[in-house]
Amino acid sequence: MPSHAYTYSFEPNPEWTRALPPGSEIQSYFESVFSKYKLAAFTRFDTEIISADWTGENWLLKDQHGEPYRAPIVIAATGVLHHPSYPKIAGLQDFEGPVMHSARWDHGVPLDGRRIAIIGNGSTGVQMVSALCDCAHVRHFQRTPQWIFPVENPLFTEAQRAEFRSNRDLLVYLQNEPTYAANVERFTQAVLNPDSPEIQEIQNICQDNLDHSVRDPALREKLTPQYRAGCKRLIYSPDYYQAIQHPNSRLVTQGIARVEAEGIRTRDGVLHKVDVIALATGFHADRFVRPMQVRGLNGQSLDDAWSNGPTAYKSISMPGFPNFFFMNGPTSPVGNFSLIDTAEMQWGYIAQLIERISESAAVGISARPEALHRYDNERLQAARASVFGSGCNSWYLDQNGVPNTWPWSQSRFREAMRTREWDDYVMHEHQTINC
Repeated sequence: MPSHAYTYSFEPNPEWTRALPPGSEIQSYFESVFSKYKLAAFTRFDTEIISADWTGENWLLKDQHGEPYRAPIVIAATGVLHHPSYPKIAGLQDFEGPVMHSARWDHGVPLDGRRIAIIGNGSTGVQMVSALCDCAHVRHFQRTPQWIFPVENPLFTEAQRAEFRSNRDLLVYLQNEPTYAANVERFTQAVLNPDSPEIQEIQNICQDNLDHSVRDPALREKLTPQYRAGCKRLIYSPDYYQAIQHPNSRLVTQGIARVEAEGIRTRDGVLHKVDVIALATGFHADRFVRPMQVRGLNGQSLDDAWSNGPTAYKSISMPGFPNFFFMNGPTSPVGNFSLIDTAEMQWGYIAQLIERISESAAVGISARPEALHRYDNERLQAARASVFGSGCNSWYLDQNGVPNTWPWSQSRFREAMRTREWDDYVMHEHQTINC
């Protein structure tokens, strides 16, 4: 995601150091926005909401200490890729060195000169290999090869950053740069059909990147996927193929048998001695607000409502859960669009729902069951026909093996967030419920 496109529309950032900024810069940007808009006054830290119950007129929430809170509206902006998935590998607990998931990283662990095993080769694993190969001895354990799309990551000069600071119009232009926006739309149109010429073009670019970057035919074969580009989340990297061929790096594809005190033993019997194990093994993409216990009308639990898999009408609302709205929740376009852009569009939609409540005598609003049913039928049909459903194992797939992400184009999502079909919603009157 280009740095200037990965900012809030109201807060462009002139201080990015390069086109694809590191995580530390992204974190600093969010912290600066938090500070500038004095959001600490509206934030309660170290507080986990463990339950939310609809009382008939508002939501009763309780935190981990039993402290109650009441709110007429709940927006579940709880994220999507935030519950780490730990691999079930025999003996992992027996390893004598540090074992760290990428999302629970201990920055106090020294890495320079050490032998590091990286398990997992999604976007995070690829970036870790590139970041560590110059300073450590890397063993990258790969189960399934990935298609890697080549990108450049140039530094911004001080002169460019000075221009960004003095020319806000330029920053706004870069946020909505026409070529980038057109490429996003082109890609999100392409994924609708795995046999489209655009998908074939993407695969050709990825294949050319592999062929020109990796000359060793044996290594190239190990790095060649056997599924269509785009089926899994496409990986963008300027230098992974160079990093995995670095003298300090080695690709391991034999499969992990177990972990032992000194390292990882693969199925061919080889013990790979390492000092640190880094888990780039992804997340439970279906958790969303869970493990929070959410109960709506008549005490129905969200877990029961999601017994066939998480969903929400237009990614926003669940029938029977008045005034409980999602941001980047089920069926959102996670993975292929900017999460910031998506959240801003969803907030615009939610704001209209809130306004609808305030203009009526009702206390709540939620999607109608038939609206969700129609939306899900259309979505599932499109998802099965998309490149996401073309025959690979990815975190896009739900418990039934069907892609749970938005299966249409970015322009269709924008239009969906602009359009409110009020007949698809029901207004809720006050009820007396003992909670």
